[in-house]
Amino acid sequence: MSGGEVAGILVAVFWAILVSFLAVALVRLAQTLRATTKLVADVTDQAVPLLADASAAVRSAQTQIERVDAIASDVQEVTSNASALSTTVASTFGGPLVKVAAFGYGVRRAIGGRKEGDAPARASRRTVIVGRTVPGARREKRTRGKRD
Repeated sequence: MSGGEVAGILVAVFWAILVSFLAVALVRLAQTLRATTKLVADVTDQAVPLLADASAAVRSAQTQIERVDAIASDVQEVTSNASALSTTVASTFGGPLVKVAAFGYGVRRAIGGRKEGDAPARASRRTVIVGRTVPGARREKRTRGKRD
């Protein structure tokens, strides 16, 4: 055998080995593509019902949000009505109650003043000091303390 024939056999063997490796690689690539195709089909089959369920959940949530919005607006209306009622009650009963309390205080003071002295109360005199008016009772208390 000559050198050219040996070189041709070596090249043929290397080509056979290379083709074998490429054939094995192509077979494995085909298997991987089949598995990937099956996986994508399975995911698609499972994803469609999941998307339908998610869509139904979103619609349900939207309905609940609308209900909560309606409840919140009703609560706001009740709050404003309660505020108006409170204002009405305060204006209706507040003024007369203050007047009744003031009248009762005046009656108690008038009755209490009569019991202490049994004489009609003297008119209190007022004295003006540096532009201010001081009631007579205050002035008498000051002068009593200075006399004793």
